[in-house]
Amino acid sequence: MATLTLSDATFDEEIRASSEAIIVDFWAEWCGPCRKIAPILDEIAEEHAGKVRVAKLNVDENPATGRRFQVLSIPTLLVFQDGEAKARVVGAKSKSQLETELAAFLQ
Repeated sequence: MATLTLSDATFDEEIRASSEAIIVDFWAEWCGPCRKIAPILDEIAEEHAGKVRVAKLNVDENPATGRRFQVLSIPTLLVFQDGEAKARVVGAKSKSQLETELAAFLQ
């Protein structure tokens, strides 16, 4: 399943419409650590398809949503379930660290 690209305009609708948990990657083009975790998130999305989806939101192009969720540094991952933010992971981490921190949503 392809990674979903979100914007300020589509964010709420996509989050509410999802029956699965959605990991939203708040990122920017210039962010090295963001580029580092992008392929890891793609792997997690593929390996846990049906349980979780991965979405990306570029904070430079969509600043309102980043401000709304108080994203102060990137990468920040927010996990939404049932339309609500349930978890936050800040910073680039290894795949095993991410899987550990997100384990509740990957079951």
